[in-house]
Amino acid sequence: MEAFSIISSWLDKKGWKPFAFQEETWQHILNDKSGLVNAPTGCGKTYSVFVGALIKFIHEHPGDWQSRQNNGLRLLWITPLRALAKDIGRAMEEALSELNMPWKVGIRNGDTSTTERQKQKRKLPEILIITPESLHILLSGKEHEKYFESLDIVAVDEWHELMGSKRGVQTELAISRILHANKKRKPQVWGISATIGNLEEARDVLLSPVLLSTDTQEPITVVARIEKNIEVLPVFPDEVEHYPWAGHLGIKLAHAVLPILEQSRSTLIFINTRGMSEMWYQTLLDLSPELAGTIALHHGSIDRELRIWVEEALHEGKLKAVVCTASLDLGVDFRPVETVIQVGSPKGVARFLQRAGRSGHAPGETSRIYFLPTHSLELMEAAALQDALGDRKVESKPPLLLCFDVLIQYLCTLAAGDGFDAQKTKEEVASTFCFREMNDEEWNEVLQFITTGGNALQQYDEYQKIEQEEDGRYRMQGRRNIMRHRLHIGTIVSDAMMKVKWVSGGYVGVIEEWFISKLQPGDVFTLAGRNLELVSIKEMTVQVRKSNAKKSIVPSWMGGRMPLSANLGELLRKKLNQAAENTKDHPILNKLSPLLDWQKTLSAIPKSDELLIEMIETKDGHHLFVHTFEGRLVNEALAAILSWRITRIAPISFTFAMNDYSLELLSDQPIPIDEQNMHALFSKENLTEDIYRSVNATEMAKRKFRDIAVIGGLIFQGMPGEQKKARHLQSSASLLFNVFMEYDRQNILLKQAFEEVMYQQMEEERLRNLLERIGSAKIILKRPERLTPFSFPVKVDSMRESMSSEKLEDRIKKMLRQV
Repeated sequence: MEAFSIISSWLDKKGWKPFAFQEETWQHILNDKSGLVNAPTGCGKTYSVFVGALIKFIHEHPGDWQSRQNNGLRLLWITPLRALAKDIGRAMEEALSELNMPWKVGIRNGDTSTTERQKQKRKLPEILIITPESLHILLSGKEHEKYFESLDIVAVDEWHELMGSKRGVQTELAISRILHANKKRKPQVWGISATIGNLEEARDVLLSPVLLSTDTQEPITVVARIEKNIEVLPVFPDEVEHYPWAGHLGIKLAHAVLPILEQSRSTLIFINTRGMSEMWYQTLLDLSPELAGTIALHHGSIDRELRIWVEEALHEGKLKAVVCTASLDLGVDFRPVETVIQVGSPKGVARFLQRAGRSGHAPGETSRIYFLPTHSLELMEAAALQDALGDRKVESKPPLLLCFDVLIQYLCTLAAGDGFDAQKTKEEVASTFCFREMNDEEWNEVLQFITTGGNALQQYDEYQKIEQEEDGRYRMQGRRNIMRHRLHIGTIVSDAMMKVKWVSGGYVGVIEEWFISKLQPGDVFTLAGRNLELVSIKEMTVQVRKSNAKKSIVPSWMGGRMPLSANLGELLRKKLNQAAENTKDHPILNKLSPLLDWQKTLSAIPKSDELLIEMIETKDGHHLFVHTFEGRLVNEALAAILSWRITRIAPISFTFAMNDYSLELLSDQPIPIDEQNMHALFSKENLTEDIYRSVNATEMAKRKFRDIAVIGGLIFQGMPGEQKKARHLQSSASLLFNVFMEYDRQNILLKQAFEEVMYQQMEEERLRNLLERIGSAKIILKRPERLTPFSFPVKVDSMRESMSSEKLEDRIKKMLRQV
């Protein structure tokens, strides 16, 4: 076939040979099928769909494919990250130019200039790379259907990142609209995904509108059978201490990173939080000043132009190392990256694989990732991850269901443009996976909510933005309402960000308001690798000047605490099982033997079918430690439930602390737990009721409701440059929350807030699974004379909140002398 031979000879000239999975995808695209491509990072996933779109066009226009211009939009490429757009666009333009194909590639996201947007509005390029938010802005325009008249393929890149989030729901809704907008031809839908535990479900979520609109379509999954070699190299501390604690190693092992940087042309150093990435950047420069100019910092709060410069410099091979956060997680095509260092637990197998794949980012190359622990026990995770790579067991991502805040925003988006017909739009929305279970009552409540404000808000005009007009269509009223809505399309709600600027002018980056609100003028903090002195705060702008102070406060960001995944927790328990059975044949377990032997001497190491509980008395009081290895969120919920259930036995008050491995309950009186009542305390009977009784579920739902209210358009965040303070947002959200609690208890957004608390914050399902596991496990209750290596880290974490880092260091030294 001519189209295939044209592509073949182009690839031959480049010395490339297509993979079998790419050729399979091209054939499916030619046969007008939709599906999902699954391949490891760095194996040409992008080309599998992009080149397929070119083959389809060449096949349909055999005589004039090189001379046809202005072909309308042919390929809509949805990507979750702005940073990806530039690299993908660059690779596509290169291919088009080599094929001498006069297609244009456009990018549309928050960074696109107004001039460029206007140009795109008049005439769309053949390929448009777009984020979910910008796609919804496109849908809010008049006559948006005409954009998609010539569309062949909707491609969703990095679908594993979008699925299971509200941005994924946004994507589902946009696809349902595009498929129904196109009267003459139904575009194909292709997802591109790295490995994910529930791959088939991920495919069905994405293709739900396609599968419902045709009887003939069988969902297709194209899997690349390519073995990616990944080498995990643990960085061992000089000696393994008996008592580990978070942060004890980490930065103290920075000297061990320097030889790794020396050996590699380029290295990415992944740090879990933005605050720590600032510290690492500074420490590496202090240790090795000659790195200046060849090492850079990259995270989401750094000025956009600086971030783009770092990405470009990395692409061109000018940088020796970049200290980064999840901001560089995804498939940005950083060809020269040779080595990856992961500092601290990656919290999940999938994330670790993704990061490892950044190195050797080309077919056939080995990915090399160093694991640098922040305390010795984390080396157990390195051992668990080595096992995970062997059996490729990766986390699943459950899809979100019935996100009414996103639906309300989406209907307002349609109403801001051409308006919508209720019946037709209901059918479109119900074709998505997220809303397929929605009933008529819920749909009518959503309609009532956007037109009248629902039962509780019908007295207020500002909640009646949409009216049903004479032709039956629902439209948004007033240009100001339309403009306000377009400014706030999106589902990413973070704590209010404040701009950081020099007193003399010039932009440094952004910082969360809750952090700055704790500082006084004259305090010094670190941002973008610089020490800054706070001068003043005006509106939403922080004014700073450069500081030479040696000590500074490192910002922490609210989003920095990801919990351990269930999958990695399970692998970790298997490794402990191995340690409990005295197997020293594993090099990592062997290295950890001083710590593990001391744990056995004082207490025990639980096997995978056991739960270890330690009751210890110190001068602080009576401690109950439960070692679940189930992640911070599950431990937080379990701590609340245990304290509630114990107070039913005897009136006793607790403070509690938790980390990813363990939880601690502390009381000033003996804790009434023994072998007789233990199993009852861990029962899954009345779990939901006990969760509500044990935690302030209403308060937690109120915090969740703030985000829901912002996404659902109940709270206006202010025009650009005059954003409301987080405090005001929270107080307006609290006010609305209280109104609904009093006058409209059945409100769909209120119910959603409570459900999100249960399933996302409390991880109810995972908690239930844990209690089920404990139900059939052997509970080992130990009463050690002193703190053990397993209980020490969570004890340190409990003091962290209330002490400065210097005081904490002193206190830990004292505790170590005592134990």
